Amino acid sequence: MTHVLVTGVRGKTGIPLAELLATRPGVEVLGGSSDPATVTVDGVRPTAFSWDDPSGWPAATDGVDAVYVVRPDRADAPELIGALLERTPARTHVVLLSEADADSVGPDGWALRAERAVRGSGRSWTVLRPSWFMQVFTDPRFYRDRLVDTGDLPFASGGASVAWIDARDIAAVAERALLDEGHAGRVYELSGPEPLSLPRTAELLSRAAGRPVVHREVSIDDAVAGTEGFERELTALTFERVQAGVFAVVTDTVHGVTGRPARTLQAFLADSGPALGRAA
Repeated sequence: MTHVLVTGVRGKTGIPLAELLATRPGVEVLGGSSDPATVTVDGVRPTAFSWDDPSGWPAATDGVDAVYVVRPDRADAPELIGALLERTPARTHVVLLSEADADSVGPDGWALRAERAVRGSGRSWTVLRPSWFMQVFTDPRFYRDRLVDTGDLPFASGGASVAWIDARDIAAVAERALLDEGHAGRVYELSGPEPLSLPRTAELLSRAAGRPVVHREVSIDDAVAGTEGFERELTALTFERVQAGVFAVVTDTVHGVTGRPARTLQAFLADSGPALGRAA
């Protein structure tokens, strides 16, 4: 029996990953959450795990063969990840969810330091570096409610495109990296199949929603309004990287690892149209 801990099991990649792992014979899936009672994925064992409670980490990682680490978006993430991996068995294979082209933020960048914590842990590892998730359009914590209520898509693109990726494709790559041979020591840059301008993205959202959606170019200062501290710094940096074209790069890694091409935004929205207010 292979034991796999999925941190952030209720997140955008955590849910589809747990579902995939649960279908694999001989795999026990531990769904890590700060509120285990809310973990309801069939075949997944709810497991107490919180970045705020290191005392619970030894129990969560006891006997695990692989762990999926969803990097917490907080300033001390590199240190937390390093401390977590010190508490995992030496044989544990680690798959880290990082971000696209983390090297581009320089040698002292927060994302790269989080990756270094994994690479220097003494465990075998795989790093996933995805582009922006398509799920931001259907999640009420991001753009969904604005799209439904006003048809407004404010985005500081600077005219650059984004190769949006379905979180389910990230999960599919993670599943292979956690369980199959040949992925140790690999850094996978993951993207959707095509770069889309924000006006083109809005056009596709319009079709899915059944009502007009219009991209409104905003400044980075406007995009980060209402945030503060580390969240503000991280969000501003992300939009700076968007404008530099970092998220426009297309790779065929999803196909190379899983054997099938990455989903298009059109295909994603065909599944998700009802979430944007279109009749099912």
